[in-house]
Amino acid sequence: MRLLVGLGNPGPRHERNRHNIGFMAVEALLRRHKFRAVRNRFEAHLAEGEVGSERIFVLMPQTFMNNSGDAVGPAARFYKIPAEEVAVIYDEIDLAPGKLRVKQGGGSAGHNGIRSIDAGLGYDYWRVRLGIGHPGAKELVQPWVLQNFTADEMLWVTPLTDAVAEAMPLLIANDPGGFSTKVALILKPPKPKDQKPETPRRQGVDFVLPAPGL
Repeated sequence: MRLLVGLGNPGPRHERNRHNIGFMAVEALLRRHKFRAVRNRFEAHLAEGEVGSERIFVLMPQTFMNNSGDAVGPAARFYKIPAEEVAVIYDEIDLAPGKLRVKQGGGSAGHNGIRSIDAGLGYDYWRVRLGIGHPGAKELVQPWVLQNFTADEMLWVTPLTDAVAEAMPLLIANDPGGFSTKVALILKPPKPKDQKPETPRRQGVDFVLPAPGL
């Protein structure tokens, strides 16, 4: 049994905010895999289903980002899911747009949602960071993450969240390296190797030399 968490802020106003890319990723997962109807529990939207052969709970806290741990901690404790079997997907301003990094444990790097989960769950859960880029100055970070993705940005956001959903069975199977590699290959498949062209057949008329003396 695993708990997969997407972070964001609730409500239509925040639906396409950069801060909500974690919600977007788990919504893509729900569309792709077999999950039962979403219900409200633990101050969150909760869905149960299967990814590969694993039973999974997907959680989207509705507490607003800064209090995400108020939903994640109680859900993990109720289902007796240890922190090392929890994965949290969220936005990362210190990664270039469209980049992905996965690791277990670590600090919050100033992310208030992660800081809240650390306080309620500990540090040993998996962190799936999706890059949204940095606005360039510290004072611009808050308005940046609360702005909607532009139409041009959605051209990489949608493929990224779909790729995360498609590759998720590998992360669930304890293969974070394989998960990251598959996401990268989905987004940028290798170019086919150049094939040597076949040697063209000679075309034309065969000439017969005349017999000697003619």
